[in-house]
Amino acid sequence: MKRPKILIVEDERKISRVLEIELDYENYETDVADNGKDALRLISEKEWDLVLLDIMIPELSGLEVLRRVRRTDEHTPVILLTARDEIHDKVSGLDLGANDYITKPFQIEELLARIRVHLRTPQVRKEAADLLTVGELSVNVSSREIIRDGKQIELTPREFDLLVYLLENKNIVLTRDQLIEQVWGFDYYGDTNVVDVYIRYLRQKIDKGFESPYIQTIRGVGYTIKELDK
Repeated sequence: MKRPKILIVEDERKISRVLEIELDYENYETDVADNGKDALRLISEKEWDLVLLDIMIPELSGLEVLRRVRRTDEHTPVILLTARDEIHDKVSGLDLGANDYITKPFQIEELLARIRVHLRTPQVRKEAADLLTVGELSVNVSSREIIRDGKQIELTPREFDLLVYLLENKNIVLTRDQLIEQVWGFDYYGDTNVVDVYIRYLRQKIDKGFESPYIQTIRGVGYTIKELDK
């Protein structure tokens, strides 16, 4: 049976080592990151069944790591670990998409119980949520497979991220600034015309050769992807 994979993001070595030992004993596969940048790298490189994320870590805070992860991954369970017992931190974490939190010091039995709860979510629910569609166009977020009317389409990573965000907000008009922030990142300082360039790339691959386009320009506002009128 496959061992569930858990990423431990914790800069206090004694705590992360105890968590490694306990989780290994419970038959979980683990890896450790001790700062926010390494956490983001590991999260992007591998698939995880659950992430234990300390809020107070160097490089990038746990909340910032969570915010960036939730741009593209709404499903992997994240449990926040924090030494702070402040309502503000807990509310902020939950608002950003954390599934749960536990305040240090904690009993390992309680943490293990919470981990079991969040790993119990049926995989079929995640797979269904991973499939984004509009008309004859479907995108499987996990496998990155894109099909329109039976034809498989290949996209670059940035084109894929842009298409996914448009589909997640189907029928909603998105401004260039919104697309820049969500697809390129809040710290992107380039020209917003890059959005127009990538929309053109997407149209060449998604809409060209088909009778009606899904990607629509809303003059003076931005772009949307919408169901075609029948």
